[in-house]
Amino acid sequence: LESGESLRVHGPNGSGKTTVLRLLCALVPPFAGEIRWNNAPIAQMGRAYHSRVLYLGHRNAIKEELTPLENLEFFFQTGSIPFDRGGAFDALKRLGISDAGNLPCRFLSEGQKRRVALARLVFPGRPLWILDEPCAALDTEAAGEVFSLIGAHLRRGGIAVLASPRDDVSGLPGGREFWLGRPC
Repeated sequence: LESGESLRVHGPNGSGKTTVLRLLCALVPPFAGEIRWNNAPIAQMGRAYHSRVLYLGHRNAIKEELTPLENLEFFFQTGSIPFDRGGAFDALKRLGISDAGNLPCRFLSEGQKRRVALARLVFPGRPLWILDEPCAALDTEAAGEVFSLIGAHLRRGGIAVLASPRDDVSGLPGGREFWLGRPC
């Protein structure tokens, strides 16, 4: 993929969509061949590659005992990114979760928890976004906001790879598709 392009990985449940995304994140090694970033094998790049990737799996990767704002702060600290409290609050507001900002995430609905995780997309900086069903548990309005964030990322020259059963993903700029067949 080139700057500004997206790839939708789709197929039936169990066909390997999440596995493909995990391969692209270097979370699992390929059985054969190699995956490259700027002509370098990602297996040899380590932190240099991981610092360029924003991965959001189908699980939200949030801490249930923390508030949404505290979860964003934790995300920034673990990624060695300076934390901007005002920007984090604005990100939560943009995704419609600021009203629940003082509640521990264990009290939020699945859709609200997903919005907390997706608030990471508001902060540019990582050129490669790998998103596993980013709109799972979201209503139409929130899904539209996510697609807006992805579109803005692509217009800035970013790259997005996402697994999604939603047909509206195919309308993203520079969109390509990769279909996985039947599950084994």
